[in-house]
Amino acid sequence: MKEWNATRGFAHNSTLMLSCNMIQTDGMMLGFSDPFSSEVKPRILLMGLRRSGKSSIQKVVFHKMSPNETLFLESTNKICREDVSNSSFVSFQIWDFPGQIDFFDPTFDYEMIFRGTGALIFVIDSQDDYVEALSRLHLTVTRAYKVNPDINFEVFIHKVDGLSDDHKIEKQRDIHKRANDDLADAGLERIHLSFYLTSIYDHSIFEAFSKVVQKLIPQLPTLENLLNIFISNSGIEKAFLFDVVSKIYIATDSSPVDMQTYELCCDMIDVVIDISCIYGLTGDEVGTPYDKESMAIIHLNNTTVMYLKEVTKFLALVCFLREESFERKGLIDYNFHCFKKAIEEVFDVRLKVQRSRKLLSQRRWSRQTVPNGTQVHPH
Repeated sequence: MKEWNATRGFAHNSTLMLSCNMIQTDGMMLGFSDPFSSEVKPRILLMGLRRSGKSSIQKVVFHKMSPNETLFLESTNKICREDVSNSSFVSFQIWDFPGQIDFFDPTFDYEMIFRGTGALIFVIDSQDDYVEALSRLHLTVTRAYKVNPDINFEVFIHKVDGLSDDHKIEKQRDIHKRANDDLADAGLERIHLSFYLTSIYDHSIFEAFSKVVQKLIPQLPTLENLLNIFISNSGIEKAFLFDVVSKIYIATDSSPVDMQTYELCCDMIDVVIDISCIYGLTGDEVGTPYDKESMAIIHLNNTTVMYLKEVTKFLALVCFLREESFERKGLIDYNFHCFKKAIEEVFDVRLKVQRSRKLLSQRRWSRQTVPNGTQVHPH
């Protein structure tokens, strides 16, 4: 265990100073990447039967496609791989699998695929008969678990926008029971499945993906700890650390997340980006609508204030607080400055570890080659 100390002087509401000593995880866990390469990213698999909504989910979450436009998407007939880390903080590959994939096909190397997987998302159409989907879920999970027991198994009970609240709960309870009973009958109770009610027509799909992505971020406990310290010393009620591009929140404080609050955060980010595109850039200026100057304040009609501040070029902090607390804006901004510096240090460590991994990988490769470039296979 490698200790990493970040002493932060957050100012308290009573003007007292608080020092925060945090322990970071072992250096080999700091990055998103494979232990010996900074290029390999965790893999998220999207699986399920045909027309269950897998491709629509990917397009809406990561390509900002309108939900109505997904009605015209063609059915996926081959494995589609995409790197979603080019313009976003979240760093992983997402693989969209066709619904007719056959695990028993000798040409399908499922061991190679599952071995590098961080999360497996199985999508079930809640408006269809899901007996076959549950059977495919069981086959998929048991095969994947044998290859890689560290995979996070996530079940999206999808297309719930057409169901009543009572019907949603009933569907979730039934699918949860059947899936876990199948695993228990096979003697695989140790496999844990997480269930989410999702729809592309509201923010439930973004919140579900947020939960999935958070499990792939080894810095999550540190980020949550920093957010808890920040809000407790600033009079803030709730805070989210958002990836601006995907509107996935990568961390929040320890208080419960309310769907309405999350939706307001997403809407605020959209407003900030849209206004910045219109008024933030001149005609001949080249840049992005979100930068280090980005900041927004929205006063709601229930005496609540929403406050957005840029953390990095990919991340934004969105806070909820009372108007009387916002009167101490200087204190909040000072504590935000401390919070931002701590976040930068956390990910500076991550980048250093990734660089060292890449260097280590290159050295290992060079030792296995002779000067003329011929590879040597060591004994």
